[in-house]
Amino acid sequence: MTGPHVVLGVAGGIAAYKACELLRLFTESGHRVRVVPTAAALRFVGEPTWAALSGQPVATDVWTDAHEVPHVAIGRSAQLVVVAPATADVIAKAAHGLADDLLTNTLLTARCPVVLAPAMHTEMWEHPATAANVATLRERGVIVIEPAVGRLNGADTGKGRLPEPEEIFFVARRLLARALRGQEQSALLPHMHVVVTAGGTREPLDPVRFLGNRSSGKQGYALARTAVARGARVTLISANVSLPDPAGVAVVRVGTTEELRRATLAAAEEADVVVMAAAPADFRPEQVATSKIKKDEVGDKPTLQLVANPDIAAELGEQKRPGQILVAFAAETSDAVTHGRAKLIRKRADLIVVNEVGVEKVFGQETNAVTVIGSDGSVSEVGEGPKEEIADAIWDLVAARLHPDS
Repeated sequence: MTGPHVVLGVAGGIAAYKACELLRLFTESGHRVRVVPTAAALRFVGEPTWAALSGQPVATDVWTDAHEVPHVAIGRSAQLVVVAPATADVIAKAAHGLADDLLTNTLLTARCPVVLAPAMHTEMWEHPATAANVATLRERGVIVIEPAVGRLNGADTGKGRLPEPEEIFFVARRLLARALRGQEQSALLPHMHVVVTAGGTREPLDPVRFLGNRSSGKQGYALARTAVARGARVTLISANVSLPDPAGVAVVRVGTTEELRRATLAAAEEADVVVMAAAPADFRPEQVATSKIKKDEVGDKPTLQLVANPDIAAELGEQKRPGQILVAFAAETSDAVTHGRAKLIRKRADLIVVNEVGVEKVFGQETNAVTVIGSDGSVSEVGEGPKEEIADAIWDLVAARLHPDS
């Protein structure tokens, strides 16, 4: 394999077995992977497994092949370092610059992007020492993915579960792609709290029916996932979306437009960036039936009284703090740019992402094409591509406003 050189560090936790799947994702997509397990990790998954899966010799200590100076050479040659799982011990050593084994030496010598995927018990993750160590690493530009919530060792559940390998791979791949393109660090979002809304709201008519729309939430989820890959702390407010939770994202589930409004306003109070990618229903029934509406009771031409829902983006625009960035979306079926300009002004947004939608167009699709209009009069056309690429283009524009002198 002649692809990008990735170092996969594996620390000593029960989640080490999941790193085998992460390794497979890297190798099957053409990456050259050198596995660097700690001594404790080898008690969970043995050296022959790592060697067979990677097709590379496995470096286990600083003494093997000492003439090649592995404690320096491995880190220097890496284009990306991923540690999964990253235990509290490894995180502490990395934060304090300790180097008592090959993995921690590699972390000190690497000058490429570094991703840590923590896995530990909830009490360990929430301990002030771990929190301080994670903050230190993020300050230095290390991407530390928030652990997932779920089953831990034994019967324990809570925050501290290793994110799924596919999600770690996504973050690593996006970060590596940016590094290989030589894109500026200023386009990252370290220390930023980002709120993203996704999906479509549903307004109940009765206990079994609702008014809704075709939004799948895929663009909002792509925005959340790519923000994690840029180092942001992400809150995703998800309205009726069936997609898996992105790694490192705090997900808040809502159903109606009013629920979306309350959750978004609360999260936006301390957010640096709010991206309104959800499709809230513009109207709701004036009255909701307490039992299923019967056809024989309403006849062949029933009348439905609707009232307008609040404009959440406009409310956010009115309450926007100095320095806070608001990104609105405008999904239109015709004359999209004209309608988008009007909405940008009305909502007091910094950016508005405009796209034309319809049946089998954008909603539920894997690709998108958008026009991003700025409050400064700028217009950026983003041609059709995967929704992750669209998301990255949007974050580049956001980052340019967050760091105007970079």
